[in-house]
Amino acid sequence: MLRVVFNTHSGPKPRADLGRPTDLHTLNRIEPVFLEQYTCSCLEHRELFGIASDRNAATNWDGVGAEFVGTFILIFAATAGPIVNQKYNGAETLIGNAACAGLAVMIVILSTGHISGAHLNPSLTIAFAVFRHFPWAHVPAYIAAQVSGSICASFALKGVFHPFLSGGVTVPSVSDGQAFALEFLITFNLLFVVTAVATDTRAVGELAGIAVGATVLLNILVAGPSSGGSMNPVRTLGPAVAAGNYKSIWIYLVAPTLGAVAGAAIYTLVKLREEDEDGVPPPRPVRSFRR
Repeated sequence: MLRVVFNTHSGPKPRADLGRPTDLHTLNRIEPVFLEQYTCSCLEHRELFGIASDRNAATNWDGVGAEFVGTFILIFAATAGPIVNQKYNGAETLIGNAACAGLAVMIVILSTGHISGAHLNPSLTIAFAVFRHFPWAHVPAYIAAQVSGSICASFALKGVFHPFLSGGVTVPSVSDGQAFALEFLITFNLLFVVTAVATDTRAVGELAGIAVGATVLLNILVAGPSSGGSMNPVRTLGPAVAAGNYKSIWIYLVAPTLGAVAGAAIYTLVKLREEDEDGVPPPRPVRSFRR
């Protein structure tokens, strides 16, 4: 559902006298290298983590399917680490658990990002929709796929590792207030990075999977022993359903979503204004994030 376009053109940027097209028909008449550098076709060119598509377009079921599979892989790996750690008396360690989640995020972004945007997280999907980077019409289908993938992965783990599934449930070992603050802050960090690599044309988009995976790994190292380092409602919801453990689940549904919206908002506020060599802003890319 998503095609990331990496510009390799080393020549000068488009000059101001090329005009500033504001509609897709005009943009399609621009020289292709400039179109690839600055624009995304509403139906063919999509950005990582978001869809630059027609708001009234039908749901992309290929993307929904990719979200299901990608979330299944992520939750299976991220939850299996703590379960194995519990079963084998700390064999994985905190670093191992963090690496399981971070590497899973990286490989899923690299393998499904061009299909669905590799959201894998309802909080991310909602945050991008809030800032018009993703169509609200597609949000329910994406979240349904993410929740379904999480639950299926969790029950698969339950079948394999029963009765050790409790090790994969994210529950706070600190007060609810502390856990809420941690989940808010680490999800803020995550979405700040995601928004940078997914929406800013000057960011190194080729390294998006590595950057986001490393952020997940770092956040789990920071918050894992305290709150579980969820950052994702379905990372908590699926294992909670399979294990029947809903302790403080509201924290993991609310805090990541608020943190995601805040992280996306702050990057949008602080990112530099794009300008060409003469200090004149280039044509605005056709993206839904700031449409």
